[in-house]
Amino acid sequence: MTSPWFVALDVDGTVLHEDETLDLKVVGAVQRARDAGHFVTLSTGRSWETTRPILERLGIEPEYVVCANGALILQRDDGPDGERDGGYRREHIETFDPAPVLRRIREYLPEGSFMVEDPTGFRLYTVGMDDWNLDNAREVDFDDLLHTPATRVVVISPGHELDEFLAIVEQMGLHQVSYAIGWTAWLDIAPEGVNKATALERVRDWLGFPADRVLAVGDGRNDIEMFEWAGREGRAVAMGQAPDEVKAAATEVTDDIDHDGVVAALDALP
Repeated sequence: MTSPWFVALDVDGTVLHEDETLDLKVVGAVQRARDAGHFVTLSTGRSWETTRPILERLGIEPEYVVCANGALILQRDDGPDGERDGGYRREHIETFDPAPVLRRIREYLPEGSFMVEDPTGFRLYTVGMDDWNLDNAREVDFDDLLHTPATRVVVISPGHELDEFLAIVEQMGLHQVSYAIGWTAWLDIAPEGVNKATALERVRDWLGFPADRVLAVGDGRNDIEMFEWAGREGRAVAMGQAPDEVKAAATEVTDDIDHDGVVAALDALP
């Protein structure tokens, strides 16, 4: 085998279908890559609590995992800290004051629903977040969200179509944070200058992988920075169903999620 690769996989729309199903072909490809000596991890906007079960279903235990769009890096840990958090500990955490951005967004989306995730993974949310995982979470009034240091803020506005939502977000002028827009009308916000790429570069440096041995696979707008990072010297692979601007940031495009595009990307590793 040639030198091993640093492989970063998005979760939703890349390894996992919208209905939370996971194809056995994908599991097999992930495990083949790992067994061939490559470092295979997840890089996701999800919280750690909703990422950990995906690792278990894939059957992998990477040294590091990137969550919350780069604001949280988990490291495998067999000690007491790891025992409390599913075999991992929170190695690197980025936080910000969510109050200014929450107030700003509420001016434009007064009917929106909001969630704030703190450095421990506990989440506070307002009414209307019913379709989200609400384990380790508590419903509060909007003003109660303003006083918690945040690794991540999520905003949903089910009453808006995606194009309309994109236009509203453009008007907000969110310059003091990093943000990504989901497939539907929801907004994922991280500390300024923090994204999947910043966290993955930190992990790549820790592990000592060369920049030309990086492979990133994803499908969402929150993967654009990750693609720009990976594609400088390595490979950035967009799933076939990705929006055009996401594909434009990649160096390659594979099949869509329904045709297990990530399998082809992984099996092409030397």
